Formats: sequence, structure tokens, C-alpha cells
Amino acid sequence: MSNIRSILIANRGEIACRVIRTAKKMGIRTIAVYSDADAKAVHVKMADEAVHIGPAPVNESYLVIDTIIDAAKTSGADAIHPGYGFLSENADFAKACDQAGITFIGPNIEAIDIMGDKAKSKRRMIKAGVPCVPGYQGEKQDDKTLITEAAKIGFPIMVKAAAGGGGRGMRFVNEAKALPDAITDARSEALGAFGSDVLIIEKAVQKPRHVEIQVFADQAGNTIHLGERDCSVQRRHQKVLEEAPCPVMTPQLRVAMGAAAVKAAKDIGYVGAGTVEFMLDSDGAFYFLEMNTRLQVEHPVTELVTGLDLVEMQIRVAQGEDLAITQKDVSLSGHAIEARLYAEDPANDFLPATGRADLFLVPTGDGVRVDSGIETGSEISPFYDPMIAKIMAYGSTRDEARSKLIQALKDTAIFGVKTNRAFLIQALEKDDFVTGEATTAFIAENFDEASLIDAPLGHETAAMAAVLQYETARDASLQNTLDVPCNLLGWSSASTIATPYQYNDLSVTVTPVNGTDYQVAIGEENISVSVLKREDHTAILSVNDARYNVHYLAHGAHISLSSGAQNHDLTNANEIYSSAADQGGAGIITAPMHGAVIDVFVKAGDTVKTGQRLAILEAMKMQHEILADIDGTITNAFAIKGNQIAADATMFEIEESK
Repeated sequence: MSNIRSILIANRGEIACRVIRTAKKMGIRTIAVYSDADAKAVHVKMADEAVHIGPAPVNESYLVIDTIIDAAKTSGADAIHPGYGFLSENADFAKACDQAGITFIGPNIEAIDIMGDKAKSKRRMIKAGVPCVPGYQGEKQDDKTLITEAAKIGFPIMVKAAAGGGGRGMRFVNEAKALPDAITDARSEALGAFGSDVLIIEKAVQKPRHVEIQVFADQAGNTIHLGERDCSVQRRHQKVLEEAPCPVMTPQLRVAMGAAAVKAAKDIGYVGAGTVEFMLDSDGAFYFLEMNTRLQVEHPVTELVTGLDLVEMQIRVAQGEDLAITQKDVSLSGHAIEARLYAEDPANDFLPATGRADLFLVPTGDGVRVDSGIETGSEISPFYDPMIAKIMAYGSTRDEARSKLIQALKDTAIFGVKTNRAFLIQALEKDDFVTGEATTAFIAENFDEASLIDAPLGHETAAMAAVLQYETARDASLQNTLDVPCNLLGWSSASTIATPYQYNDLSVTVTPVNGTDYQVAIGEENISVSVLKREDHTAILSVNDARYNVHYLAHGAHISLSSGAQNHDLTNANEIYSSAADQGGAGIITAPMHGAVIDVFVKAGDTVKTGQRLAILEAMKMQHEILADIDGTITNAFAIKGNQIAADATMFEIEESK
């Protein structure tokens, strides 16, 4: 047995932060690695040391084995923790660590090799007597063979990349005539994603649950399981909500599935943390899917119900210690649910989003845990997985955990980038999830296009936004003045001051009654708003006697507001126009809001006149003309057609005509 004194984490984001926390708790020195895009990332700041490993693209940094090994040698690391994703299930990487004399905190090379190939792993599990889905995993890969084998299995079937994961290289095929195209598409996608176009065919189990068993083994061969996680709520075959224990699990079924998982691990001589994934049918039958030879994204829910630190267990096993517990010591207490907060657009097929986290506030409270790798100011880049954080809640019962998680998500604020926060709250409130009946068909059965579209701006929300913008502007104007009594704020000797706001086609007028009370007019409707408490970026407001807890970020004409499940990014058009008029033409043309540059009409060297159209910016589902504010010559044109641009970013510079 050799003590690990320093660990290099060959990963990034929240899992790197997660490993660093446990390592520090154990008194172990931590070394982060980072690409150009991650130079200011949270995991880099948290680690004791950090090593630069290359440009932003993963195939030039986080996936370059030699570079990672060199970083470990240079920093004097005793061990490497691969996290998950990237090189975590790469047998060549584990071999390179071994050859360099560096401890790989993961399983043996043979286990990674066997379980990293769906076809090879399924053949091995069938031989070991682990229940498997009927299918074909042979070496003959011509179209004729695959089509013939699919016919033997019977439709519907799944075409899967043998080396795949995360839903890539996977196609559901309901009838024979669709199979040839599915094979072609799956091969192409698999080759691009994994460098292998080998496919397997499996019987499609309709509306199953996705249930996985956490296993652990030490170098002496002691192998146990730590119960199960239900990961059925998925989009594009990627998990969104995970929980422990499974809502329909029985003691007898847990024993059977746990025994099958332990058998799978023992058969390949597994060491460390691993997850054996099963499909669970409605009749209680279960089938081996695959084994992930690493820590899972959703491991915290197992930690919450067992009280164990799985990363600490990994490190201790890697340095030769026997497991400190046996199977009879494992007990599950209470219930835990995890929600993956992604930078993505649910209304646009959950496509990833990018941007800057202008504000990121995480929830706190009893039973609430947040694992994240970002902070306010972090960039969500297009180079890596768009997961922002994992928000988790623990309770003595499933419904307590669910209720806590909903509130925790409502208490989470992130502005500047599109997220799935509202969708997660909706999902947790759906009857199928409330009753524990969610299967892998949950999203398709419970959401349509209309239900995924952002809620429109309500009058109450618009009133709160306007009042908060009013108070922010008022505070800014009073920064350099003497203290003003609260009852005199907003008072005028002539008449009551009314301030207009324009949010798209909604006209809002704010009239202060005293320092904390306002009358807000929207069309014919009058709304009473009282600011009960306001500090930093949080506020408690009373709107027509209803109480609201909100998060907000106000800057100039822009305000982002989070109320309950909904986020709204608003721009006061009146402020933009008045600011432009006040400036009287400065020659620096900035973006009035976050948006997409739809068209650009000028280039450097062009002569322009005041009021001439320079570009069109699309934001808030509206198009805005960007106009020249002086006569002169374009010296710099930073706006590029098709690009996203941040609020206040310089689009053009104009040298005034003499």
C-alpha cells in the first residue's frame, strides 16, 4: 500500500471541483489542468497548482494523453483522477498512467477495455449469466447481416454504436424499411464521435425504467453494491433527473439486481467505483445495458442516502486499502433527487446554449447540495458539455426531497445564458414524476412544443421589473449625494413623478407613493407594488398583496429577473433612446442588449451619416436597427453577421468628419 500525496485531476468543471474538495479534506495536494478556455475557471482557482494543457478544443487539450501525463510528471503527481467523460474510460490512458508509474484512480485496464465496447461487454455478460436484452453483438458488420439479425430479434429494435455513449450513434427503429437508413446514420455518427463504426442490435424495451447499481471493489477482490439510482428522465438519451432509491424498488428486486451487478464486476476483476446499468421492465424483469467504468455524474444521490464519500473511497482503494465496509453495512436512508442544470434551450430541442454567467446564485438550506464548476462571470463555452451545476435535495421521504428540490431550483438564479431551470421545475411537478411512475418515455409523454416555450411576460412581472429598475437607477443617482430620508425618495415639490418603461410592446409607468410603495400602470390596469426587502441581487416584493421572492440583475436599460420558475431578460427601450439622445453622438456604437447580429451594412473605411443604418440586431424576438450617431468614417467594424454579441459590446467605431 502506498499513500497518495498528490492528485492531478484530468478533467474540468464541477467534477474537477468535486474531486478537489475531497482530496483537500484528506490532506492531499491537488493539481488542476486547464485549456485556454478554462484559464479563469473555478477548478483552476480551487486547486493547489494548475498546469496549462493547450487550446480550447478537447482533442488539443483534455483528450491528449501525452500532454496529461507530462503535466502529471511535471507537477510531481502521485496519481491521476480522470473524473467522468474525457479520458475516464480510455484503456490507453490507464495504460499510459501505469507505464509512467502514476496511480490511475480507476479500474484495471482489462475492465475498461471489456466494458468500453458494448458488443464485447454484452458477450461477456451473457457468458457470466447476467440478464441481457435479446440482440446481436457479433463481429460481422455488413448491412445484410445486421438486417437479418434485426428481423430475427423482431421490431422495434435499437441500433447502437458498440463504442458509444450519451445517445450518440443510437437509433430507434420501429419497422424494417427504416433500418437501412438507421444503420447508415448510426455508423456515420459513431465513427465521428468514437472513431469506430461497429454497431450492435438490441430489442427495444418499451417504456422501461433506467436503473443503475453503484458497485465498489477493492484490490483484494471484495465487491459490494451501494443500492440503485433511477435515471429514467432523459432527453436525447442523456439523463436529466436522477434519484435514489428507485421509486418502485422492492427489497427482493434490489437483492437480485445488486447480485447481478456484483457478478458483472467480479467477472471482469473490477477495482474501484463503477456503475452497472440496467433496463427495468414494468413486470420487474431487468436487463444489462452497459457498465460505466468510472464515477457517474449522478453519484451524489447515492452519497446522500448512504452517507458515504465515493471519491474518498476511490482514492483509498487506489492506494491499496481494503473497503472499510461490507455488504451488510450498507443501508439506504431517506431519499435524494438530483437535477442537472444545463445551459440549453428546451424550446429548441434542448440544444446547448453559450454565454456568460452574468450572475449565478446557488440555493442553500437543510438537505440541499450544489455541485458546480462555475461562478458569476464564468463563460459557458461551446467547447465542452453545457452542464452548469447539479442541484440536489435530500429528505426523509421522496416527496420531501422533491419539494425541497423544486424550491432549491426556484432559489437558483443564473442570468446571461439560457438554461433548462424552468423545465426542471415543470418536470418535478408532473403527475407521473410525483407518483414515481416516470419511465424513459417521460419527456415525450409529458411535454410538447407549446409546453416548452418560455412563459410570456406577465403584468405582475413587468411591474416588479420596472420598480426594481427604478430603484436601481435612483440609488445610482444618489450615490454622490447626502443621505435622503426614505419618505422623501421619489418626492417632487411640483407633482408626483411618473417614470415610463417600454418592454417590447408593453408600456409600463412607475409612480412612487413613498420610499418603498409604488403605483404601476400597464394600460388600464393599476398594480400596487411594495418593496419589502432589497439587498444585493435579491428582493421581496408585495404585488397587489401577493408576496414574491425574486432575483434580479439591473444595469442601465437592461434587467434580468427570476421569479419562481421563470427568467425574463428585459430591455427598457425608453432608456436606450434617451441615452443615445443624451450622448449626442460619440462615435462609439455599442450593442443595446444581448442578441444576434442579423445583418451588417458597412465596413471599415465606409463614410456614414448620422442616422444611417449600420446593422440589425435581433434580441427579445425583435429586430433593432443600429444607427450611426455622427457623420464620419467607420474606423472599426467589430459586428459580424451571424455572431452573438453581448450587451454594451462595441459594434462600430466612427471617426467624426472634420
